[in-house]
Amino acid sequence: MRPEMETHALLRIAGADTLLGETPLPVWVSAELQRAPWVVVRRTHMHDGLIPVGVRGRARAERCAAWLRPSAVLESLNPLQLAARRDWHDHPRRDEVAALAAMNIVEAIMRRQGLASRWGPGGSLGFEFASGCATATQRSDVDLIVHVDQPMSIGDATALLSGLAQLAVQADVLLEMWHGAMALAEYARARPPFLLRTLDGPRLVEEPWARVAAA
Repeated sequence: MRPEMETHALLRIAGADTLLGETPLPVWVSAELQRAPWVVVRRTHMHDGLIPVGVRGRARAERCAAWLRPSAVLESLNPLQLAARRDWHDHPRRDEVAALAAMNIVEAIMRRQGLASRWGPGGSLGFEFASGCATATQRSDVDLIVHVDQPMSIGDATALLSGLAQLAVQADVLLEMWHGAMALAEYARARPPFLLRTLDGPRLVEEPWARVAAA
C-alpha cells in the first residue's frame, strides 16, 4: 500500500460510482458521498491493486466496506497532515461540540509528551476536518492516532494517558507502528498479551515492540 494510502487516511473521490463492492452498496451510500465525498482506508491488504476503504453514514450503524482504484483518488489526507493544518483553531462549531473544543488541550499535551509531529485526529473529528462537513457530535470521543517508530515506555504511555484523562471528553488513542496498532489504554496497563491490530487481522502478542526494535 502506498504511504498516502495508509490505514486511517481519508480519500476524496468523485462519488459512489467509483467504488467497487462484493455486494451491492447500501442505498444510503450514494447520498452520503454526495454530501461528503470522502472514504477512509481500512486496515487490510490491497486486493488486485484495489484500496480497501470504508464509507461512513450519519448513523453509527451506517458503515460500508468497499474497494477503490488508486486512479480514483482525488485527494488524500492522513491524520498527521490534519493535525498539521490545525483546523480546530477558530473552528465555527468549537463552542457546541466538546470534542472540537478539546483539541487545543490535546495539542498542548502532545507537545509536552514530545509527540508534536507524531499525532493526528481520527474518527468523526478527522472526517470533519478533512471533509468540512459537520460530523462530530456532543457524544463524539476524541479519537487520536499516534505514530511511534521506536518503543514507548510504560511510563510515557501512562503519562500520556493521564494527561488526556483531564479532558472533558473521552480520548481513545491508537499507537500506530509499521506492523500494526494497539490501544494506548491497554498498553499502559502493562498486562500482556496485547491486542495488535494488523493488516492480517487482530493478534495477541507478548511484546508489541519486537518488530519495531528490529526495524
